[in-house]
Order: sequence, then structure tokens, then C-alpha cells
Amino acid sequence: MFFREPPSSTLADIAALTKSVLVDPAQGGHVVRGLASLDEAGPMHLAFFDNLKYADQLASTKAGACLVSPRFVAQVPPHVAVLRSAQPFRAFVQIARQWHEDALRPQSWFDNEGIAPSAIIDPSAHLEDGVIVDPLAVIGARVEIGAGTVIGAGAVIGAEVRIGRDCNVGARTAIQFALIGNNVLIHPGCSIGQDGYGFIFFGPEGHLKVPQTGRVLIQNNVEIGANTTIDRGSLRDTVIGEGTKIDNQVQIGHNVTIGRHCLLAAQIGLAGSLTIGDNVALGAKVGINNHLKIGDGAQVTAMSGVKDDIPPNGRWGGFFAKPTKQWFREIIAVERLAQSAADPKNEGRE
Repeated sequence: MFFREPPSSTLADIAALTKSVLVDPAQGGHVVRGLASLDEAGPMHLAFFDNLKYADQLASTKAGACLVSPRFVAQVPPHVAVLRSAQPFRAFVQIARQWHEDALRPQSWFDNEGIAPSAIIDPSAHLEDGVIVDPLAVIGARVEIGAGTVIGAGAVIGAEVRIGRDCNVGARTAIQFALIGNNVLIHPGCSIGQDGYGFIFFGPEGHLKVPQTGRVLIQNNVEIGANTTIDRGSLRDTVIGEGTKIDNQVQIGHNVTIGRHCLLAAQIGLAGSLTIGDNVALGAKVGINNHLKIGDGAQVTAMSGVKDDIPPNGRWGGFFAKPTKQWFREIIAVERLAQSAADPKNEGRE
């Protein structure tokens, strides 16, 4: 086990914590010592079920107890204690967060406390009490880092960067020209604040590079996945709003503004000078052209290419992206046309 072993808990305790209902109160003293998926759970594990796709796993599970929604209670095998919950997965996560708090945020990879002897810290940098710096990290001139922050092994923090309290900067991450708030989690291998891709086409003799003199501003409670790249602005700043969660291998171009509490899945590419509103969700491998506006609450399905503004609360998808209902109608129409063309009865009809 890489994480601390969870404590033993009775089903009565779990029901109280999750506000679920133990269908058979006589089982309240049954002890659970861990969490597991339906197909891997044993008699001492708690599992959950809320999707008919996994009905076969529910039928054959060896779990000692299971969180289920009311409509699936009757499908639980008789040897499994039932905890009835309106939102089984949310209740399961609630338990997991309490039992595995050490997995919620990265820690020092070396159980390091304080500053590793091999770290290089410029004398003008200011680190508050409680900062952890792992081996071979480099912290530049006039950097400021708040209490409780962990700087991973081999990370490089450029001059003048500000990093707030209770943050984590993953191993091999490079940060420059950035101001970072509190409780920001940056996973390994990220590049933040390098210059954006800005050139003027100059013809056969080459291209003119446009100076990138902006910054990256990352607000509180942001999480940034491994190997993600965030370019600094050219004139205005690149901004990542409070509470936004970014997956691995995402490219965010210069001057992009992302609102609060957005969700960006893996391998998204955001071209420069985009404006994305609050509570926007972008599926994996979405690409968005430059200078567009994505309204508050919009959602874009995975692998879509966006070349037009999206209104607030829009549901778009496809290549090129359009409202999903229109996109689905067009797909069905094309499929019917293809089927009709392939039908032998239609040969010679033109």
C-alpha cells in the first residue's frame, strides 16, 4: 500500500457519515476495513453501484456492503449489506476522502521536511515557515513562497514568481512570470509562463517574433494536471480562474482567460486570446480557435473542433462544433443517405 491503511468502521458509522440508510439495521455492527470496486471487493470491503452497465458485477460481487440508489436495492445479492443512498457514488467518495486524505494532495516524494540540502535557493528569495523544498529544486531571485507549500524535486521557479500558501509544485515543473494563489496543485512536468506562440509572417526571409510581456495569473484552488503547458500573455495576462481543474497534457495559449470552476479534460488545445466563462466543461481533445468566447456553463463534447463563439449554457459538439441536437440530426441524415446509397434496390436510380 502506498497510502495509509484506512481505519475500520462499522456500517452504522458509515451510514451516519454519508446520511445513507442501512436497510437492515441489525447489520450496523458489521465492520468494513477498506473500499473496492464491485469486481474486486471482498467481505471486508465497501463498494457502490449506480449504473446498470455493471449489473453483472453487482450480481457476482463478494463485497461485504454496497452503497446503492433506491431503485437498485432489490438487485443486491442477499449476502451484501445494503446502504441506500440517493447518490451512491457521492457517498462513496465522501468516505474515500475521509479515509484517504493523504491521497487528496501530493506530498514530498522523499518524506522531506524543510529544505533539502541539494536544493538551490537564491538568497533574495523569501520562503515562509513550513515550506518544503525537495532535492535539486531551484528557486530564483526574489521569489516568494507561502507556508505549507511543497516544491518538488527538480522544479525550477524563476525570478519574481509568487506562490501562495498550501500549494504543491510537482517534480520537474518550470514556472516563470507567474503569480499563483493559495491551495494550487500543479502536477509534475508542467511548464507555466513560457512565451506564447506569436509571430508575424515575414515571407521567404523568415518570421518576426512578437515579444510576450504578459504574465500567468492562477487563482486559488486550481489544479493543473501533469505535463500541461500554460503560456504567459503577450500584452494582457493569461488567467486561470478560481477552482478550475485542468487535466494532463493540456495546452493553454497566450492571453487566454479561463473563468471560475471550469473542467478541462486531457489533451485540450486552447489557441491564444480565448475567453472562457465560468463553469465551462470541455471534453478530452477539444480544440478551440483563437479570439473566441465560450459562455458561462457551456459544454463541449470530446474531440470537437470549435471555430465559433458558443453562447452561455450551450451544448456543442462535432467537427466543426455546433449545437449537439443539430449535430446529431446531421449525423443521422448522413447515415441514412449512406444506407440508401448502399441499398441494391437503389442501383440505377439517378
